[in-house]
Amino acid sequence: MEQIELFLVESPCRGICENSAKGFCKGCLRSREERFQWFNLSNTEKRKVLQTCKQRWQRLLRARQERLETMDESRHLPYGMTDENNQSLFDDIE
Repeated sequence: MEQIELFLVESPCRGICENSAKGFCKGCLRSREERFQWFNLSNTEKRKVLQTCKQRWQRLLRARQERLETMDESRHLPYGMTDENNQSLFDDIE
């Protein structure tokens, strides 16, 4: 027996509606096709789209965290210099 839907699945649109370089909306993380077909989808299909958007969000957060961790490790000096090189570079200058 199929369960009766009591509540409609609302659109995740936040009104930003700008595409990222990968083609996903920067506001809701839906693809162009997912946005255009939203009102034609069943509630089950809409929930699948929302789950996919949640997974995209989690991947973005992980990638951001990895980027921040990498920045913390490499932010010391530019051009691959280390503190050791920097100190010896200026030791002779008085």
